[in-house]
Amino acid sequence: MNVPLLDLKAQYRPIRAEVEKAMAEVVESQHFIMGPQVKACEDAIARYSQCAHGIGVSSGTDAILLALMAENVGPGDEVITTPYTFFATAGCIARLGAKPVFVDIDPATYNILPGAIERKITGKTKAVIPVHLYGQTADMDPIMEVARKHKLIVIEDACQAIGAEYKGRRSGSIGHYGCFSFFPSKNLGCFGDGGMIVTQDANRAKRLQILRVHGSEPKYYHKVIGGNFRFDALQAAVVLAKLPHLDAWSAGRQANAARYDRLFAKSGLVSRGAIGLPQARTSRHIFNQYVIRTKRRDDLMAFLKKSDVGCEIYYPVPLHLQECFIYLGYRAGDFPESEKAAAETLAIPVYAELKDEQAAHVVACIAEFYRV
Repeated sequence: MNVPLLDLKAQYRPIRAEVEKAMAEVVESQHFIMGPQVKACEDAIARYSQCAHGIGVSSGTDAILLALMAENVGPGDEVITTPYTFFATAGCIARLGAKPVFVDIDPATYNILPGAIERKITGKTKAVIPVHLYGQTADMDPIMEVARKHKLIVIEDACQAIGAEYKGRRSGSIGHYGCFSFFPSKNLGCFGDGGMIVTQDANRAKRLQILRVHGSEPKYYHKVIGGNFRFDALQAAVVLAKLPHLDAWSAGRQANAARYDRLFAKSGLVSRGAIGLPQARTSRHIFNQYVIRTKRRDDLMAFLKKSDVGCEIYYPVPLHLQECFIYLGYRAGDFPESEKAAAETLAIPVYAELKDEQAAHVVACIAEFYRV
C-alpha cells in the first residue's frame, strides 16, 4: 500500500468546481494584482483569526520579514527566537542585519521555552518571535508578560498553525503581529506561494500596506523604502474558496492524530519506549504535522520509504548549527533539546483525507520495523 506524506489531489477533487469557479472569476476580471479578491481574503482571514486587520503578502517568509521591517528592526538589534524551526524564522532577522538570538525548546511541544527568554534579553533586544510549530501554539501568556515587561514586540510565526488556539484565542491574535503561510502543504494552502499578516493595530496595518508596495503612499511617492510583497488575486481566490473547508480539514487531522494515538498505544510501541508521540498542550492543536520521535529515526525513515510510506524530517539541522550562522558563535550542545529533536523526530501522514486502512498500515509498518 502506498501512503503519501500528503495527498493534495485527494483534497482538491471534492472542491475542484468551487476553486476553478473562483479562479475563473479572477481571470475574467483580468485583475491579477491586489484588488477585491485580495481585500475579501484579508477580511476573511482576519475574522477567522480573531483579528481586526489582515494584510495579504507574497509568502509566509515575507510576512515575517515585513512585520520586522514595520518595526524598523535592523543592524544593532537582536530578536529572540527558537533554533528548531523552518529557516525563514531566523533568516528574515539576519536579512535585515539584525542578530538572531536563540532559546531552546520544550521537548514536549517543540516550541520555545518561555522561561528561558528573559535570560537572553539585552539592551539591544527589540522583538521575540515565538513559533507555533507543527500546528500547536507556543505558551503565549508568559511570553507576552516578559514582552510587556521589557517593551518588546511579539511576532507570532503561525505559518504552520492557522486556526490553532491558545486558551480560546486564535494563533496570530495574541502578539503584535501574526504571520501565516499559504504554502500548498499547509492546512490552508494556495496554488503557489502566499501569506498573510494579521494585527489588531490599525496603524501597524497601514504601515504594512505601505511597505508591501515599495513604501509607496500615495502611488509613486515614497517616504519609506519597502518592497514588492503583494499577494496576487489568483492565490487569494484559491484561499477564499478553501477557507470554508478549513475547520473540517483540521478536524480530520485531529481525528487522524487521535487514531494514531490509539493504534500506537495498542501496538505497545509507546509503552516499550520505542517511539514517543506528539503531546497536545494547548486548547486546539491543528496537526499541520504528526511528529513521532525515536532514537532510530534515520533507520526507520529508510524502512518506511522502502515500504512506500511517506515521511519527512522537520528539521534535521537546528538553526544554530547551520553553516550560514557560524558567525553567531554557537556550538553543538548549546541547545540540547533542539539538537535532540533534530536527531529524533519524524513526520508521518496525517492529512484529513487519510483513510483508516492507510493509518493502520503506517502503524503496522513501524511496528514491523521494530520487530525486524
